[in-house]
This record gives sequence, structure tokens and C-alpha cells, in this order.
Amino acid sequence: MKYLHNIGAYFIMIKDIFRKPTKWSVMKTLIFKDIDDLIIGSLGIVAFIAFFVGGVVAIQTSLNISNPLIPKYLVGFATRQSIILEFAPTFISIIMAGKVGSYITSSIGTMRVTEQIDALEVMGINAINYLVFPKFIALTLYPFVISIAMFLGVLGGLAAAVYGGYGTLEDYIEGIQTDFIPFHIAYAFIKTLVFAFILATVPSFYGYFMKGGALEVGKASTTSFVWTSVMIILLNFLLTSLLLG
Repeated sequence: MKYLHNIGAYFIMIKDIFRKPTKWSVMKTLIFKDIDDLIIGSLGIVAFIAFFVGGVVAIQTSLNISNPLIPKYLVGFATRQSIILEFAPTFISIIMAGKVGSYITSSIGTMRVTEQIDALEVMGINAINYLVFPKFIALTLYPFVISIAMFLGVLGGLAAAVYGGYGTLEDYIEGIQTDFIPFHIAYAFIKTLVFAFILATVPSFYGYFMKGGALEVGKASTTSFVWTSVMIILLNFLLTSLLLG
């Protein structure tokens, strides 16, 4: 019954995000702050992880090609497919669930503990719109983060393959261009937008409806990370089945 209650409360919260909006002069400032905190503040860790994971994928692919009949351009092909289809949209989103999701839950949860949300409601402000809507708008820029992860992942594979002596620049570029399907990019960004919605709303739900003190803020952050990751993995399976199946 608790899970059913939480599911119902989550969908009611989503409806309330768009009800009784905060005036634009205030909302604009909140949106720009959340863009800085959630998007720009995440670029460093995303770039670092994407570049080196792309290099690892290229190295492991090269080391597993022992048959001389297998073409060398397969390293670039496998790296491109792995980064674009799964690593960039899905695994970066799980990492972001830890970084961005925990930040959202703890910031909103702290406001709940210190009764700032109660003060907003007393003033007649729709607290859910005030707190969650700016994060929802900020994370519509999330595909920009994923596009950088895609580029740097492929670039990291190129650097590892060429400078590590696992292949030539020409072979790697040929692999990147081989059998390229433009819909795979669209598929990745469709998943990214869905994951962005989950990243904005699920951590906000656990922060907004938490009860207790400072200890419970930490527990809510952990719970939000777990359920955000679970939702991302389940939706990844469903979207892959629908779009590529």
C-alpha cells in the first residue's frame, strides 16, 4: 500500500508542478540558478568520465579482436555504438542520479526540515511549482550534457586507440562512419529527455515529502538515488524495446 500511495502522490505532484505558476520575474532567477547548479556544474565530471570510458571501450574491443580476419575498423564501430546507444544516455544518467538527484533531494529536504516550505505555503505560493518547475526546465538542457558525453566518449576512444598503438587514425574514423544509422542519435536523445524528466521529478518527490530531521534528509537522498536509478533502467528497457525492437 505504501508503494501505491507513493505512486499516486508522485503523479499528483507532477500535476501540481504546472498549477498556479510563480510569476516570471521570480521564476526566471530560479531557473538560471538551477541551470548553473544542475547542468553547468555537472559538465566537468561528465566530460572526465565519458572521455576515459570511451578510451576503455576502445582498448577492450581492440584486445578482444584476436582473429586477423576481423577488420581493424571494428574498434571505432564498437566504440561509437556503445557510447551513443547506451553509455552516454543511460549510464551518465545513473551517475547524474547520484550527483544531481542527491543534490535536489537534499536541498528540498533541508527546506522541508527548516520549515521554509511551510512558510512558502503560508504566503500562498505553490511550493511545488516554486521548487520543482525550475529544475524541470533546467533539465530540458540535459541533452546538451549527453551530446558532450557522446563526443568526448568517441574522442577518448580515438585517443586510446591511436596513442595506445591499438589501431590507426584512418581505421578508427572508418569504423565511426561504417553503417551509421541517424535514428540511433534520435533514439539516444529521446531516452535522454525521458531520463531528464525522471531526474527532475523523482528526487524532488522524495525531498518534498520527506519527514523528520537532518538524518532523514540523508536517508531520503539515498532512497531517491536508488529509485531514480531503478526508473532509469526500467524505462531504458521499455524505450529500447519500443524504439529499436
